[in-house]
Order: sequence, then structure tokens, then C-alpha cells
Amino acid sequence: MRQRLIVTGAVVTALTLTVPASAADAGPSPGAPGAGDSYYPDYGNGGYDASHYDLRLKYQPKTDELTGTATVLAKATQDLSRFNLDFALDVQEVRVGGRKAEAKATGAHELEVTPAEPIADGEQFSVVVRYKDVPSEVEVDGFTSWQRTPDGAVAANEPESAWWWFPSNDHPSDKATYDVSVAVPKGYKSISNGDIVSEEPAGKGWVRTAWRSDKPQATYLATLAVGKFDVTKGRTDSGIPVINAYSRELGAEDGSARASIERTAEITDWLQSVFGTYPFSSVGGYVPASDAHFALETQTRPFYGNTRFKEGTDVSVVVHELAHQWYGDSVSVAKWRDIWLNEGFASYASWLWSEKEDEGTAQEIADEVYDSHPADDEFWTVAPADPGAKNQFHDAVYDRGALALQALRNKIGDKPFFKILKGWPAQHEGGNARVEDFEKYAEKVSGKKLGALFDTWLRTSAKPTDPAFGATSRAGKGKSAPPESWEEIQAVHGAHRHH
Repeated sequence: MRQRLIVTGAVVTALTLTVPASAADAGPSPGAPGAGDSYYPDYGNGGYDASHYDLRLKYQPKTDELTGTATVLAKATQDLSRFNLDFALDVQEVRVGGRKAEAKATGAHELEVTPAEPIADGEQFSVVVRYKDVPSEVEVDGFTSWQRTPDGAVAANEPESAWWWFPSNDHPSDKATYDVSVAVPKGYKSISNGDIVSEEPAGKGWVRTAWRSDKPQATYLATLAVGKFDVTKGRTDSGIPVINAYSRELGAEDGSARASIERTAEITDWLQSVFGTYPFSSVGGYVPASDAHFALETQTRPFYGNTRFKEGTDVSVVVHELAHQWYGDSVSVAKWRDIWLNEGFASYASWLWSEKEDEGTAQEIADEVYDSHPADDEFWTVAPADPGAKNQFHDAVYDRGALALQALRNKIGDKPFFKILKGWPAQHEGGNARVEDFEKYAEKVSGKKLGALFDTWLRTSAKPTDPAFGATSRAGKGKSAPPESWEEIQAVHGAHRHH
């Protein structure tokens, strides 16, 4: 990881007979070229908060040429002489407040912008960036998050993907709303987040689709796909619009992909019984012919690599990515070290689905995971509460993270446990949170001291010794089945609804 110097502005000390000059006397200063994240010091930027991205794009699949005009609405959080955007494509022009601004690339993904006049602390301002490039030819540190496909391209990756299609303040702590308007050749379709606002001709041989995300969204959760998609539409029983899309190039994976993702409506309604009201205005998923081996919880419209379905249906991954809409999307990490709040909970959701489907209780799955990793396994050396940048997506963050939740469930019982699962995303909806925030919340709701439990399962670099897991549990000394039926859980915690 490249280290960047974080510039916070000059500190001026005046030697006078009265008092030293204050920092304000130094005048406007540059915003930091990083958000202060210990895992990724040069991701995101300081000095402003973005509130809205308006992206007007045109994409030619045959040449992979992307043309864009991005309008970023933001508010200064200091007196700014200049500021940075995260972006890797070739920029043609930048305007701030309608006036031409100086812009230059100062790193692999840093665009330094100097406005014609300084921006005052608290001032609302706009930034217009015009750009044109071939994203597949642009690499940062030897990699790209732009995936070419036989029928187009996809922007979907974590923790970075925005650099290849729009300029941004690329850190989850600065969430914003989005309007994404994409022109593509007739016969192709564009897929993005949120709701379809309009579809109309855009000149000879082109069609433009406008998408809107009206709830706060982290930059890495914004997605763009262009290809020859079949689009299906419907609604959940609770009235949420569902938009799914499948590349016509999926081949043998087409059936298993559709059989999995077409259960999105059913799964979303069930997840509302576990996590509370669905936090967005639409839901769905899409499968491009990308040959990617991963899936990603891109907000309202998860991305699924088609190789996920090579061996048949995979409903579990759909449950996982939809669970992220509450844990990860609506409530996002404050820093990337808080990734357990995303992955541990989404993984546990798939265990709960298995329990609900009578395919193995969460406790039985936990026993299998616990036994499958001996004490000397590297798995136990990764601490989910702060795994480190290199281990951010380690299996331990997912599975040991889910074990921590089963340990919490065993400790406090089902009623307070499911009250926590539903109350947490409601309390922090649309915002960001830390692992420590969740721990305090769990203690408050349960009325129990849980510091030792969380330290054992989230911070200790050793296999926990707990009779409630593994062979001992199966021998009858621990819990092997949930104390309540799913019907009882749903009755206690209320029916879901859509707003």
C-alpha cells in the first residue's frame, strides 16, 4: 500500500507582544488527500463532505470507451484552498462553482483540484468533472476493478471500484445520494443502483436509462454494468419493487443463476422479519458474464459473478448479499477495520436461513466451523474486530465473525438477541458505526456485561475454549437447537412492513 503525506495545512505562529496567531489566521488550506483510515491512508479525502453525485455517462461496449460528466455536490468542512477527488481516468475539464479550476493528477488515483477562489468552511459548492477514457486500460498499483465481459463491462469491487468510472470521496464514511444516467447502444442495457427513473432514446442508435438512489450510499457500493441483459421485474409480498438482470451470455449458468436470484423477493421479506424494515426503495440483483468468483452487496442491486452458479443454485450467497443491505449498506463501517459489522452478520444470516429451511441450525453449522479449524490453524490468529488490511476479507472475518454472533446468542438468549439484530440497523439507518458501538448496544439491550465474550471471539488470537461449540456441544453439553421456533421469533418481534 502506497503511503501518502497527509497535509492538514500550515500552522502559523506569530511572535508578537500579545498572543500567538490562531490556526484560522493561516487562511484557507488544502484538504487532506486521505480520510484518515489506517488500512488505506490515501482512500477518501478531507476538507469536505459529498452529499450527491450526478453521473451522466455514455459507454460504447465495442471499444470500452466511457465518456462522463460528473457533478458532485459537497459542503466544505474547513476553509479550503484546494481539495482532492479519488479518480484514475483521464480528465478533460474541472469546474468548481461554475468556474474553471486547475486540476492535476498527483498520484495513481488522486485528482488535486484548485478552485478559482478559496471555499469557506461550511459553504455548499459544486464540482463538475468531464472525462473520457478506456477504463480497462487503466491500472492502479497493478490492478483494475473494471471487468470487461463478452457483452460489455462491470464496475463492482471492494474496497475500491469508483476510480474507474466516477470521481468521488472514496471512503464509506462519506455517503451520498446518486443519480446515474447511462447512454448505451440499442440492444444493450445499463444496470445500476436504486430505481429506474426513465428510459428513452438518446440519439440515433442509442438509449439512455436514468437510475436514482435516494438513500445515503457508500462509493464502493455504487455499481455500473452494461451488457445484453434480460431484465425481470416484480414485487415482494411487502410491496418492494424487485429488478433483476441476467446477461444473455451466461450459457450453462443461466438456469442456476436465475433459480437463485429469482428468490430475492422471498428472501427480502424473510430478512425483514429478522433485521426489520427493508431500508431502501427497491431490491434485486444482477449476473453479468464476468467470470468473477465473488459477489458484492452493491446497494439495492447486488452483483453476482456467474461462476458462483457453475455447480448449481446458490441461494446462500443471495441471502448473504441481501443481508448486507441492512448490515454494511444502510449501516456502513466507520473505518475499514470495522468490517466484521458487514461480513460477520451477513454470514450469520445465511446460517439463520439454513435454520429456517430445516437444513441445519445455526448452532450445528457453528459446531462444524469450530471443529473444522484446529487450535493451530491460522484461522484463529485473525481477530475479526481488527483483522488488518491484508486480512480484511479473510475467512475468519466471515466465519469466526459468525461464531461470535452464535456465542452472543447462546449467552443472552433468543429474545434479546433478535431484538438486537433488528434494533441495531434501525438505530443507525443511513449512517456509519464502529464495532465498539455494537458491543455497547448489545450490552444495553441485553442488560449483560459482554466485554469478555467479545474479547474472546473478536480480539483473541487463539481458538476459544467454549463447551457450547464443537463435539462437546453435539454431545449434549451445549445448545444444539434454537430455543424458539421461527414462528415464535417472528411473532415476538413483529411482522415486517415496507415504507
